[in-house]
Amino acid sequence: MLSLKSAPEVALELAARVRGRRLQRGWTQAEISRRAGIREPTYVVFERTGKISLIRLLKIFDLLGLMESFDQIAREPDLAGMTLEQVTKPTRQRGSSPRS
Repeated sequence: MLSLKSAPEVALELAARVRGRRLQRGWTQAEISRRAGIREPTYVVFERTGKISLIRLLKIFDLLGLMESFDQIAREPDLAGMTLEQVTKPTRQRGSSPRS
């Protein structure tokens, strides 16, 4: 998938989505940072700029119940460099045939 967004733009959009989740729960920035176990200034900078360490972001995602979604990133096979035949080739499955 071709993305026309830069990394900082994606980071800002992610921060805005997290902010939305925080507001839906009625939490202040102080409360979400306390619950996630990170410093409040760190969280404030994240919402404003999108910048945060991966470990701190994971703490926030865990708190918001988003860890499973995050865990799915990059799980699909990388199709770059594969031929069409390789991509469309059916996978062989082992198993016993149905018994009568």
